[in-house]
Amino acid sequence: MIGTLNRLVDLVERDTAGDLDVAAWARSLGTTEHHLRRMFSSLAGMPLSEYVRRRRMTLAAADVVRGERDLLGIAVDHGYGSTEAFARAFRAVHGAGPSEVRRNGGPLRAQPRLSFQLTVRGADPMDVRVVDRPAFRLVGHAARVPLVHEGANPRIAEHVAAIPAAEHQRLKALSGTEPKGLLSVSDDLDPDRAEGTELTHLHGVAVEAGASVPGDLDVLEVPAGTWAVFRSSGPHPAALQETWAATATEWFPSNPWRLRPGPEVVAVLERADDFSTATCELWLPVEPA
Repeated sequence: MIGTLNRLVDLVERDTAGDLDVAAWARSLGTTEHHLRRMFSSLAGMPLSEYVRRRRMTLAAADVVRGERDLLGIAVDHGYGSTEAFARAFRAVHGAGPSEVRRNGGPLRAQPRLSFQLTVRGADPMDVRVVDRPAFRLVGHAARVPLVHEGANPRIAEHVAAIPAAEHQRLKALSGTEPKGLLSVSDDLDPDRAEGTELTHLHGVAVEAGASVPGDLDVLEVPAGTWAVFRSSGPHPAALQETWAATATEWFPSNPWRLRPGPEVVAVLERADDFSTATCELWLPVEPA
């Protein structure tokens, strides 16, 4: 995976003006767009689309400062059809327009070229199992919420708190297959996992594919497939979020699996009364790499 990401960086450097055809890039690198975007954003700390934007504007800034060509020519070279559109994108990255930078030499906010390197990790073994599951259904109460990378997600907390206690018990009684118990489901995530982008959060349970469910519940149909199931234990949600991050930085780079599209599911196995600590299972849909 490290080599694949470095080849992707090479492609970004060679194509400074074209459309971001990540699907074609992924195919040429022998992987999938879904997995490539997730691994890039997890390891780089920024979405792939943001890195491309910053990197292209860094290279464009060098052309602007050199002053050898007019701004329209530079704009066209970097994929913009007008100086106005180029100036807006330039200002969004550097905080100043190209004309100002040409006069004053700055300010500039350069994005260095990324280089991914293998770091020896794994002193603490990860608790994971890989399971094949037939098709099943996720049923419960769904809401659109923003993605939060660290700490509690207030919108999810509000959504779950608004569900009556009796409804939690009704959902528990419906649970009929793995993942067991009440579940926190993330679906329809932004491909780049950008902070603040919206996803569908479902608070509910898993039932067999053919099970009938009350008509007032939201339903996600989950096809048959393979899942990597990671266990985390400790302060909540910090321990779970650390495990989520470690799947990208440690497990996927060293195992012959990649992410496939599908919901990402958290099952809470045990928790303190105040939810300060918890033991959870993180279910991620995977396929052979």
